[in-house]
Amino acid sequence: MVIREKLTAIDPWLEPHADEIDSRIAYTDAYRKRILGDMSLSDFAVGYLYFGLNKTESGWVFREWAPGATKIYIIGDFSDWKDDERFALKKQKDGVWELHLPYSILQHESLYRLHMHWDGGEGYRIPAWATRVVQDETTHEFSAQVWQPKSPYVWRHDDFSRSLEAPFVYEAHIGMSGEAEKVTTYAEFMHDTLPRIIADGYNTIQLMAIQEHPYYGSFGYHVSSFFAASSRFGTPEELKALVDAAHGAGIAVILDLVHSHAVKNEVEGLSRFDGSYSQYFHAGDRGNHEAWDSRVFDYGKPEVAHFLLSNCRYYLDEYHFDGYRFDGVTSMLYTHHGLEKAFTSYNDYFQSTDLDALAYQTLANQLIHEVKPSALTVAEEMSGMPGIAAPIEDGGVGFDYRLSMGVPDLWIKYIKEKKDEDWQVSELFHELSQHRPEEKTISYAESHDQALVGDKTLIFRLIDKEMYYHMQVDDDNLIVDRGVALHKMIRLLTASMHNGGYLNFMGNEFGHPEWIDFPREGNDWSYKYARRQWSLVDDPKLKYKWLGDFDKSMIEIVRGVDGEREWTTINDSDHVLAYMRGDLLFVYNFHPTQSFTDYGVIAAAGEYRVVLSSDSQRYGGYDRIDASLTYPSISTKTNPQLKLYLPARTASVFRRQ
Repeated sequence: MVIREKLTAIDPWLEPHADEIDSRIAYTDAYRKRILGDMSLSDFAVGYLYFGLNKTESGWVFREWAPGATKIYIIGDFSDWKDDERFALKKQKDGVWELHLPYSILQHESLYRLHMHWDGGEGYRIPAWATRVVQDETTHEFSAQVWQPKSPYVWRHDDFSRSLEAPFVYEAHIGMSGEAEKVTTYAEFMHDTLPRIIADGYNTIQLMAIQEHPYYGSFGYHVSSFFAASSRFGTPEELKALVDAAHGAGIAVILDLVHSHAVKNEVEGLSRFDGSYSQYFHAGDRGNHEAWDSRVFDYGKPEVAHFLLSNCRYYLDEYHFDGYRFDGVTSMLYTHHGLEKAFTSYNDYFQSTDLDALAYQTLANQLIHEVKPSALTVAEEMSGMPGIAAPIEDGGVGFDYRLSMGVPDLWIKYIKEKKDEDWQVSELFHELSQHRPEEKTISYAESHDQALVGDKTLIFRLIDKEMYYHMQVDDDNLIVDRGVALHKMIRLLTASMHNGGYLNFMGNEFGHPEWIDFPREGNDWSYKYARRQWSLVDDPKLKYKWLGDFDKSMIEIVRGVDGEREWTTINDSDHVLAYMRGDLLFVYNFHPTQSFTDYGVIAAAGEYRVVLSSDSQRYGGYDRIDASLTYPSISTKTNPQLKLYLPARTASVFRRQ
């Protein structure tokens, strides 16, 4: 069987594009040969052991790729921050520059930069392959820093391997993870936030903003130093200790990896690194991402592929990360970056495609799984391009999962545009189960995108200003009651309908009341909204506790969900939806006012017990569903049914005994 026939057999709508799929596969094969030559992929992707500053038996060796440079100096305290011929790099072949230094010149924590000269200009630069970058608190200037502690970090869980169960992802930002109005550290996250994630039952942590970025408010998406874990959160050893501690608890840690673009900053970043605007990036307008105000990589250059593939391997090797969530995959895939494109036709997937970017992503997935077979790769991809999350051997790009990015938009549409009585459970069921036949997806009701200033979290859309006045447990308020009820139902429906995994952003599980707004000139450089108020969910007098406890119980149950959705009941007029997955029966009554007695829900034959009810008093409900009873299925002429009491705006989970 021809490789592409595996894709077209799974999805017959691809058959008219079979030749284009073949062409893409052939292009990727040619790209692989052109980039790698005779080298293996895993051997090729160790550029960080060659470039940058490395310790050898005889001293330090520093190398940089800068084909446009005419002269390069390493400067620092050792040169009084001035050009010194003793520290001038020597040009080798293929645009590589090199300098050997004795150990005495650079010690642990020494600061240094490059002074780059080119025809018609010069500038100070942070080395492209720097693995540690720090910012001066007074001048705010960035410098590379030598990081060679006497005792390297000793891993306690060196043999950790990610569980192959469905990933339940806790998306987190280190800096804003604490309650204090400041930048939280790796160590504080490990001590304070990690135990919460463990207790909540999530099996995967997705860390944002780890790659160094000059502007804190960019949320980490305007990367400057790709190999440097952000020093604003602490030391490399502290990040390693965090990953190690998570592994000790059986939790995988993946990195939010940004290879879709780079910051425009020239001193701190890669833009105009050697005097040329097209060293790492496309020349002309194509090298600028107008919507993101950033630079676009030229993935067709072997040196760029070497840099980025080595970056993929680096965090697996050095920090023992368990994979990546690749940011901005849609932007990479298309020369139009997916901007203002609806992708309503299969033809859209085969037009304006950046084949170099597609080939690069394929090699990146191959590399990651070669180096760490248990690794997890997730594509943030909104176009739904066929094959993105299909195996490479089947003609796909090789991601394990694609983020189901349409789900949050669906919930926003319902909450914002539809009256409660107009909600259609048939549409919800259809949209939440949508995915390409060859792919697994990770569903989420909301991520960090919905929490940023300019948008609203689900809880704030549901309750709005009433959150500030009526969240005490003894304060009855109809708006808050509705919001709390729907928040639980929306999250349970999204999590239990998943087609591979589920994601939650830090704090959203308990309905964090504040948006995210990083320190900036417009808010007087305040940290007030760049933090998480854990004291709210810890306070038994507040309703946030109900939501947090419900999420914990939900994750415990839904993590065991298996099998296809079957034995389905869908009734739009009653707003009732029910389905089974394995031995679990999920039942929802979205009706805003109507409760139902002895409602017939289709289910497999057997006896059932309640294992979760959003109407439990523990979660802010009214205990109208008796969890002590056993519910037997009743034979009918068509399918066996359970006769259930379904209170308005409630969801329940039953387990077949």
